[in-house]
Amino acid sequence: MGPLLRFFGLTYILSWICWAGATALSRGAAPGSPGWSMLAGPIFYLGVFAPSIVALSLTGRAGGRAGTSALLGRLMIWPTKARWLLFAVAYMAAIKLAAALLIRLGTGAWPRFGQESPLLMALGIVVSTPVQAGEEIGWRGYALSPLARRLGPGPAGIALGVIWACWHLPLFFIGGGDTVGQSFPLYLAGATAISVAMTWLYWRTGGSLLMTMLMHAAVNNTKDIVPSATPGATSVFALSASPVAWVSVALLWTCAGYCLIRMRARDARDGWP
Repeated sequence: MGPLLRFFGLTYILSWICWAGATALSRGAAPGSPGWSMLAGPIFYLGVFAPSIVALSLTGRAGGRAGTSALLGRLMIWPTKARWLLFAVAYMAAIKLAAALLIRLGTGAWPRFGQESPLLMALGIVVSTPVQAGEEIGWRGYALSPLARRLGPGPAGIALGVIWACWHLPLFFIGGGDTVGQSFPLYLAGATAISVAMTWLYWRTGGSLLMTMLMHAAVNNTKDIVPSATPGATSVFALSASPVAWVSVALLWTCAGYCLIRMRARDARDGWP
């Protein structure tokens, strides 16, 4: 576990220092706002890309050019079946629409829907998929396989999900993004369930980082089809959250449960990429 602990520790340190520094330079202004310092932008995104920067550095040091090439080669793996493309793109959208329908059936009223057009969401997915390499080379490319071989894919997906979610914790207090003030326990539960689904996708596509990047981008760009955020929230560690958030997390864990059962039933550890 030594290399993994080194990876997680260095990633947290680099990211959190960069985010704190960018926020200090901009005096708490949100990224892209008029008060956002020009110097703060590169520092902030250095923190965002820290998982992959650290992973590539450690891989190059331990495995040389061959190890780095093998890791980067996973960016080019295409799935053999189109259904995995659909899974990656539509997973979060399906969860959110199902949550809206359940709330409509339970309360007689539809929840609030987002205003962004499907075309803009699709464009956002296309544009941001390459950017997700900044995280996915680290989380799924570097860390997931050693965890899966040691713990089994299902437990590895859960463990990595907790670590991945907690890495975002400073963004619930700084940066001015849409997570500020929201319920971190609900976010932790949802991100961990998503991590299990991404582990399932990574396994079924033979270790395709391209597919986890696509799914990561799709989650980010379709999660507000039916927004979960509570306007004006200030209690980060409270369990208070919108009905959409609670129902979405329940649905995410229903799907994660299926993935866990399937990975265990198919003995995914032996067939791990």
